[in-house]
Amino acid sequence: MNNKKVQVWLPLLFSITMIAGMYLGYKMRDNMPGKSFFFLEKRRPIQEIMDLIQNKYVDDVKADALADTAIKALLGKLDPHSVFIPAEQLQSVNEDLAGKFYGIGVEFNIFDDTINVINVLQDGPSFKAGLQTGDKFIKVEDSLVAGNKIDGDKIRKLLRGDRGTKVNITFLRGAAIKKITITRDAIPLTSLDASYMIEKGVGYIKLNKFSQQTYREFMDALMALKKQGLQKLILDLRGNGGGVLDEAVEIADEFLPGDKLITYTEGKHVAKKEYRCRREGQFETGALVVLEDEGTASASEILIGALQDWDRATVIGRRSFGKGLVQEQFDLSDNSALRLTVARYYTPVGRSIQRPYANGGKAYYEEISNRYHDGETQSADSVKNDTTKIFKTAGGKKLYGGGGITPDYFVALDTNGFSLTAARLYSKNVVSNFAYTFYLQNTQQFKNYATPSAFIKSFIFTEDNWKQLVSAAAKDSVSLSNVLPREKTEIVSRIKSSIARQVWRTEGMVEVLNTDDTAVKKALEVIAK
Repeated sequence: MNNKKVQVWLPLLFSITMIAGMYLGYKMRDNMPGKSFFFLEKRRPIQEIMDLIQNKYVDDVKADALADTAIKALLGKLDPHSVFIPAEQLQSVNEDLAGKFYGIGVEFNIFDDTINVINVLQDGPSFKAGLQTGDKFIKVEDSLVAGNKIDGDKIRKLLRGDRGTKVNITFLRGAAIKKITITRDAIPLTSLDASYMIEKGVGYIKLNKFSQQTYREFMDALMALKKQGLQKLILDLRGNGGGVLDEAVEIADEFLPGDKLITYTEGKHVAKKEYRCRREGQFETGALVVLEDEGTASASEILIGALQDWDRATVIGRRSFGKGLVQEQFDLSDNSALRLTVARYYTPVGRSIQRPYANGGKAYYEEISNRYHDGETQSADSVKNDTTKIFKTAGGKKLYGGGGITPDYFVALDTNGFSLTAARLYSKNVVSNFAYTFYLQNTQQFKNYATPSAFIKSFIFTEDNWKQLVSAAAKDSVSLSNVLPREKTEIVSRIKSSIARQVWRTEGMVEVLNTDDTAVKKALEVIAK
């Protein structure tokens, strides 16, 4: 009897379950943007046009390239920071944010159609395999790379690969041809350019971006400086275009006490989210100076904005870039990606430092170059602050919104070494090429300098060395016979910094350049008060 009842009711139960499932499914569909009950998606004109071009157009077309162009035109109607990343560029973009890639760990340059090893990463794959600065590549696997009009992109593709894979390289060392096998491994794309004690008790840290490794790199540097007696700190964010927001927030937390607000984000489809201090920081009380310029943007501005709003740091330099938009990256089906602006960020007092972009991307980016032409980089009186958006810090200091972060102390752009001759010298890589050759010719001499500081104190670029440079420049059709004294001083400084980079990599270069840097000198003056 019971079995018969089940047989009668079972079909009905299945029917009810199916109807309920359909109803719930359609209700969920209703909650999706642009979808409604029993919605049938209508093809958009852009897809119809693409199909017609592909199927009807008189000539062959590259549909993918055409679609990429259409997408970029579409995004051009939004804001300057919503961008499409083609599939062939995505890996490079992601590597920069991740702070690493997989390769062999060398820096190279191309002289006379030959790959020259400029630097070998300490303890990296090439270092372990025995590659040296000055080696010249002949072949990578079976691909001839010497005298074959190779370019940087092609050689990078040959040298990079999956972790643990091997690459065979034939190279020239002196007059001897050698072969070597290198196992690829993780190569850091470090965001820390330099970290050292610039004066007794005063530390200096320079960050070039905010990747997923930046906070760890910063903390390693900060703790090392504390062991050397750090009491005051100069944080150099000039030219730092930003990156990962969370990394900037973590660093801000090391400077600000309690549960202070660092920043908050908000968008039309993104709920307000606050980022606050969560722990006791490692440098909450020492004197702090931050350097900025027109290349300081995004996550850098989040960090500086928080420190300025809470009167925690003195900001020195020139007005920052002015990017107050937050992007989220969406991976697409063809391995490309869309980096779409989803929110705005605000400083603790409520400032949005985003510059206007209503006149389009071209005008937006030209505003930066216009600062050089209209005098803003030379005079504080020429700075174009938005006086309709005035805020105050906790201590009552006046701040501006809507156009970057205005420093507390203005430092003009140093144009002493700027000239057409200098521009040609740098654009043709004469300085860096000469420094590389000079280093190889005087390797034993540079072993006498244990640190960049010792090099700065003792190394002299003689008149005979200058004549060598003049001769090298002439081979690249650059005449140095009539340079002004201040130009010569600047060029020699660049030569010395490039040599220091050969010995101590970027940290050595920065330390040498800082000896004549007007913003660094101002920072030392202010921090001494």
